[in-house]
Amino acid sequence: MFNHIPLTCPNTPLLDQASQPDALRQLPISVLPALAREVREYLLWCTGQTGGHFGAGLGVVELTIALHYVYQTPFDRVIWDVGHQAYPHKILTGRKEQMLTIRQKDGLAAFPNRAESEYDTFGVGHSSTSISAALGMSLAARHQNSGRKVVAVIGDGAMTAGMAFEALHDAAHNKADMLVVLNDNQMSISPNVGGLSNYLAQIWSSKQYMALREEGKKVLATMPVAWNFARRTEESMKHLTASTGTLFEAIGFNTIGPIDGHDVIELVHVLRNLREAKGPQLLHIYTTKGKGFAPAEADPIGYHAITKIAPAVERGQTPALKKPKYSEVFGQWLCDMAVADSRLIGITPAMCEGSGMVRFAQEFASRFYDVAIAEQHAVTLAAGMACEGLKPVVAIYSTFLQRGYDQLVHDVALQNLDVTFAIDRAGLVGEDGPTHAGAYDYAYMRTIPNIVICAPADENECRQLLYTAYLHQGCAAVRYPRGTGTGVAIAPNMTALPIGKGEVKRHGQKIAILAFGSMVAPSLQAAQALNATVANMRFVKPLDEALITHLAAEHDLLVTVEEHAIMGGAGSAVNEFVLAQNLGNQVLNLGIPDAFIEHATHNEMLSSCGLDAQGIEQAILARLATPKTASSSLKM
Repeated sequence: MFNHIPLTCPNTPLLDQASQPDALRQLPISVLPALAREVREYLLWCTGQTGGHFGAGLGVVELTIALHYVYQTPFDRVIWDVGHQAYPHKILTGRKEQMLTIRQKDGLAAFPNRAESEYDTFGVGHSSTSISAALGMSLAARHQNSGRKVVAVIGDGAMTAGMAFEALHDAAHNKADMLVVLNDNQMSISPNVGGLSNYLAQIWSSKQYMALREEGKKVLATMPVAWNFARRTEESMKHLTASTGTLFEAIGFNTIGPIDGHDVIELVHVLRNLREAKGPQLLHIYTTKGKGFAPAEADPIGYHAITKIAPAVERGQTPALKKPKYSEVFGQWLCDMAVADSRLIGITPAMCEGSGMVRFAQEFASRFYDVAIAEQHAVTLAAGMACEGLKPVVAIYSTFLQRGYDQLVHDVALQNLDVTFAIDRAGLVGEDGPTHAGAYDYAYMRTIPNIVICAPADENECRQLLYTAYLHQGCAAVRYPRGTGTGVAIAPNMTALPIGKGEVKRHGQKIAILAFGSMVAPSLQAAQALNATVANMRFVKPLDEALITHLAAEHDLLVTVEEHAIMGGAGSAVNEFVLAQNLGNQVLNLGIPDAFIEHATHNEMLSSCGLDAQGIEQAILARLATPKTASSSLKM
């Protein structure tokens, strides 16, 4: 077992021969365990250089090899759920040499991406979609009579989402020829049962057994007593080796396993049988997240992803002071607020660590609810609690709240319930790319009645607006970005800010920049050269209409700046007000263009969208240079 990350690129002779599936399938089965070791070593080295998702990929090395060894990819389809575990898949599908570019601008994506490779059969990034997509592909293969085989790989955590079970039921209803591989890497579904299960899995997945099973159904169908006895006997045998068997058998899947997901030769034998099987099949494997790297095996959550290994601070050099992340600001506020109000309940859909709730979960365990990957349930759970006088705070990423939109509308806002949403990862998120970008929440929230939307400009304002939203008697959301802010001092006291009121941060002439949230800081920088006024708007809903009216009266050009899609965003709200009031001002809207912004660093993303200080300044100067604006006698 490895206990360190290689500092130099490891020697990988087998992997060099098998970096494409066609070549992999030419290797004798006996060398696959050695190949798995090489893939794992190379993955450890690459991720140490680039950072990125780590533990999940180490856990599925053998499964990845076996799938590409048995199935005729890319003709046969393999769909990975979420995609955190897809690094070995990328290594084995012609992208070995590009792995050092992963999550970088113009490099490999962090997740499977259809535009990147024909082996990436479905773009993922959100959980629990693989079975639905695989079913669609399986039914397409049936319509086209193509003979294509389809496999969905899904983890036990992703099986908590209702969407996965909806797909399972539909697959059984359609008697789809497809395989679902349930990767149990948390031991949360069933225990390791060892050799007996492996042996029985080969029997149950064999052509002979399946043929006998189908023929037996036909014969015994006319003898109910005998049929019930045979069915119960089979169920009992499967129950001895897999507690999940009865569940999926009841849905309509033929269930095999659990088997050792790190025994690559055993996996190949079972998958060969299942590839030819008819109807919906489920193979349950158990794996170890972080397999082969002792620290990751001991701490699978901490090693879910890593940053690239940086050189140690030179002797005598003082490390830079670390600015708190917005998630840490939220976590501290949550604990402070919980002390002050016993009604507070913290809810998260499997984002405890990412949302900064670890300390709250430890100190207020009876008031903490991690509902797993079930965003819809998280929102309505909060609604039910609010009905009974509690004050739930839902910590959720912007991109994941999209999944609970119907519940936000009908279960919370429509009933005007007192729920606070702490919306993390708002705006562009950097290396994780467009699947995780929180670029649409202003648009999908501001059209909902009975909701307050706050946009803090910095860490201290985030703390104060969380307090403001919590005190509000109704639905309120505080939207803040990933990572750190400007580094301002955070006041220990909490002060409620007037709802719907912004503030002028800089006084200038002719041009007024209406900045929302994270865009206040670069707007202030851009305003220096332009001698522009800058307003920190603070609220997207309700807008500070009095402030907009005042700025419109004193300035010729209004410029809205937001780290959000331009269409439907905060700038659109300003446009609507300016038009409705017939204020007559020109308005320039700056934000994320109508495109999915591909992965890069956060700063590179902002620059590409013109949302850094230089981009804001240049966009305003370009507007001033247009003939229509030039005639309005604007002067710098």
